Formats: sequence, C-alpha cells, structure tokens
Amino acid sequence: MSEIAIDAQRRTEFGKGAARRLRRDKKVPVVVYGHGEDTQHLALPAHELMLALKQSNALLSLKLDGKSQLVLPKAVQRDPVRHSIEHVDLVAVRTGEKVTVEVVVRLDGKIAPGGLLEHVHDTITIEAEATNIPSELVVSVEGLEVGSSVHASDVDLPQGVVLVAEAETVVVHILSAQSAAAEADEAEEAAAAAAASAASGATTGDEAAAAAAAAAETPEESA
Repeated sequence: MSEIAIDAQRRTEFGKGAARRLRRDKKVPVVVYGHGEDTQHLALPAHELMLALKQSNALLSLKLDGKSQLVLPKAVQRDPVRHSIEHVDLVAVRTGEKVTVEVVVRLDGKIAPGGLLEHVHDTITIEAEATNIPSELVVSVEGLEVGSSVHASDVDLPQGVVLVAEAETVVVHILSAQSAAAEADEAEEAAAAAAASAASGATTGDEAAAAAAAAAETPEESA
C-alpha cells in the first residue's frame, strides 16, 4: 500500500465554533493518538482528505514541522445530510508494525446457473504490517453451485497477512432461487406476525386501562 502525503497544521483553538471556522476554511479537524504519545490536534485539507479516504484503510503520511507521521483512519464522522467529513480519528503507526483491520472482499466470476449468490460478509478481519495492508481481498465464485460456501479460511491472503476472523466465517453462500424466495416469504410472514402481535398487545393494554378506570369509578359494595 502506498503512502498518501498530506500537509497538516496544528490546531490551537477547540470547540464547536473553532471546528466550524476550520470547515469554512475547507479544513477538517482531526486527532492523532497512539504509541503512548500525547494526542495531537491537527487540521487537514478537506478535499485531499476526502480523496484519500476513498481508499479503504488509507495509509496517510502527515507532513508537519518538517517531519512525517504515518497514520491510519480509525473513525470518520460525516455530516448526516451532506455526507462531508466532519472529524477524523487517526491512529499513529510505524513501518513494520502489525495492525488489525477489516479489508473489503471483492467477488470475481459467475456462479453456476440456477443459483443465487448471497454475499454474507463483505469484509474480513486480518492482521498485516501497517505499510502492507491489502486494498481488497478477491474471492472467486466462478462456477459455484447451489449449496456451496466460501469461508474465511478459504480466502487467499497475500504473503505476510494473517487471518484474524473466525476460520468458519461464511463469506459467500450459494442459495437456490426457490429456497431464497421461500426464505423471503417466511421473513415477510414473521414480520407481519410480529406487527400483529404488537398491535394486539397495544389493544390489550388499552382495554386493561379502560377496565381499571371503570373499576376506579365503581363504588365498592358494602359488606
């Protein structure tokens, strides 16, 4: 994985107002932590950061005070409407350091006729050197027939990459079209039954409340 160089600047103001001013200046507030060092509060150019984070597990090389710091994105906060990047947590890493990350699984090929592909897990957790994280893991589904499955242990991993996910984790499963339709019908029926049960419970609750109110208004008979 190649490094993506980005110029960083230190932040001296904090809080929502300071963050809004940064965003108006086309910058994103970020924090960098790790290796027991003090947390760094930085600002990165919004456009460059947006482009960099389009790559899964992007390895960033922050340029600051004439030095470079390797980091990986840990958490990205986005505006719920505009989807623009609001804040990013970055974890510091070193060359040769092993990290645990989730890597996207890309499927390749066509399954056998009559089947329906179910992509159960679209990422797999692996351990790799911070500077050698694969951008994706390719799983061939060519010719897979109904009933076939691909597990995490079946995925070819690049040299130096170790599987962290459970070996029996199902990545891909091939269903028959008929069974898939039956499962969909069962799911719809279960949802309808749950909705009906909830409605019945609400009605029962209303009736109980009405009965309690009526009882409260009815004078007790004398002994």
